[in-house]
Amino acid sequence: MSPSWQARAIAVGVRVLIRRRSWGPERRLTARARRLFGAPRPWQWIRCRGLEIRAVSAGSVRGEWLLPEVADPGAILYVHGGGYVSCSPATHRPITAALARYARRPVFSLAYRLAPEHRFPAALDDTVRAYRWLLEEGFPAHTIALAGDSAGGGLVLAALMRVREAELPGPACAVCFSPWTDLTGESPSNRLNDGRCAMFRPENIGQFAAAYLGSASSADPYASPVLGDLRGLAPLLLQVGSTELLLDDARRVHQKVQAGGGVSVLQVFEDVIHCWQMLDGVLPEARRALQQAADFVRAGTVPAIGRPDPAAAHRTEGRRR
Repeated sequence: MSPSWQARAIAVGVRVLIRRRSWGPERRLTARARRLFGAPRPWQWIRCRGLEIRAVSAGSVRGEWLLPEVADPGAILYVHGGGYVSCSPATHRPITAALARYARRPVFSLAYRLAPEHRFPAALDDTVRAYRWLLEEGFPAHTIALAGDSAGGGLVLAALMRVREAELPGPACAVCFSPWTDLTGESPSNRLNDGRCAMFRPENIGQFAAAYLGSASSADPYASPVLGDLRGLAPLLLQVGSTELLLDDARRVHQKVQAGGGVSVLQVFEDVIHCWQMLDGVLPEARRALQQAADFVRAGTVPAIGRPDPAAAHRTEGRRR
């Protein structure tokens, strides 16, 4: 399907405002990313109307609930992107609010520790800790879905491996939007889509990876989950743009999961920007992608018949937007 005129216009703007060969030294890279990435506050507010939002600080688990007026039992644990150095639950409300509405599930959006102040594996530790917390809060594993974009998509995959190795009950399914799964920069599309990707250049992979990893190896499978053992994971939905540098980061995961006997669905959207799902309400491709992700979550999660909804208590004190 050809890209919409909105997608073409936005890609031009992103090339002008964001794309560069170098993001500069670590301090400048971090400052730029924190200034440029994520939805601006007015867009956050517009996309959250009609939802309840409640901040969470439960020991070392921090984030926010996004709660629709009518919700089925279960929860989505959302892990935001931002190159591991930027963004927050608030900056990604256009995605989390849409998932809450379309999937009719409470969404817990995680505030994990950011690099370079907190390097690998701090963000992964926080993601696994949040999943454990949901289990402790009373959400059965078969009613939980994980979702994330870009760096958050990589964290979702790494967390699935950690959960499996800890012998915890795994979630029902997982959704990854344009996941960054190879911090070594060896995916073929890093070269083939150079100049076609509206947001990034191949040099950026190493720059952001260094800020996250510090002295750790980019080949560590918990940093680059495409290099890890992907057998026995929850069913996956992967969405990625055809012109993204990270196209093969998603393709390689899809192929590896299927080769190991797992379930993976890959959806490639034509000529959209990285994490185009943030533009629900502007891009028709964003609405379609998010509705398909919500359908995948609804089909994959099994309601806990006869059990109380643990998110109901959170809804009673939430703040309506």
